[in-house]
Amino acid sequence: MIRLFVREGFNIRIEMIKDLSIKYENVDDVLWIDMLSPDDKEIKWVSETFNVKFPSKQEMEEIEISSRYWEDEESITINAYFLITEKEHAFNESVTFILKKHFLVTVRYRELKTFNELVKKLMTNPKFYEDGYYILAGLMEIRIDIDADTLEFITREISKLSKIVFTGIDITEEILETISYYEDFNMTIRENIIDKQRILSSLLKSYKIPKPVREEIRIMIKDINSLVDYTTFNFERLDYLQNTFLGLLNIEQNKVIKIFTIMSVIFLPPTLIASIYGMNFKFMPELQWEIGYPLAILLMIFSALLPLFIFKKKGWL
Repeated sequence: MIRLFVREGFNIRIEMIKDLSIKYENVDDVLWIDMLSPDDKEIKWVSETFNVKFPSKQEMEEIEISSRYWEDEESITINAYFLITEKEHAFNESVTFILKKHFLVTVRYRELKTFNELVKKLMTNPKFYEDGYYILAGLMEIRIDIDADTLEFITREISKLSKIVFTGIDITEEILETISYYEDFNMTIRENIIDKQRILSSLLKSYKIPKPVREEIRIMIKDINSLVDYTTFNFERLDYLQNTFLGLLNIEQNKVIKIFTIMSVIFLPPTLIASIYGMNFKFMPELQWEIGYPLAILLMIFSALLPLFIFKKKGWL
């Protein structure tokens, strides 16, 4: 699918390109070319019409981090991460941005909330978007806001998790799995944010960027720096919760071991007495006593109660 956002005076209209056989005439009025899951024919049409060279989807995904931004005399090409959350799974999807002359080309392979939000802003306040550089800045600004909301969500979930851990309710392996999940989630969004940080820093160095957009980029970099600190804070909280959970788990295990130890100590003396009087020696004086059996029973009860009395007095129970 190809959408063209075309400037018409003070307004912007959207054109859906369906017939690729027709030559497009209003090239100079186009501000943004948005391509969603394009096929080879659509890529060829845009490439020939606007004289743009595209990386393939495989190149977008396999390109090295150090080469996610490159610039020449005619254009700027960027491969940026966009965070995707699906049910209980989060991952980064690469989106390609190509800035050439006055227009922006975007290539993506799934629907993204960021793009829908920007289209609404474009239609509401078209005068704020003079060319492709302003559109790119708008996309990055919306994406940073969404990342900030996602981080706030993670922080709230970590707070809920900490209440469960510290109240000692449901101290199970499920909590450890949940902590691990949010660690991975936080790592994914941190990778996403640092990727934007590097891209915006590179854009700030470019002589092609208009001065108003340059000021917006500076503000966005400050916001990103605070988000990076936020992810670090979440990592520290999750690490603390994990250590606390493991500590509580050890305490629970120690309680079980303590019970078995006390029970062993309690039954050891009676067992010893029963073992002595269970011997089959021929000459044992106590075997002839009339009160031998009840005396042995009382002795075993006393030997079991004595350790309990000592443990309680020492405060071990």
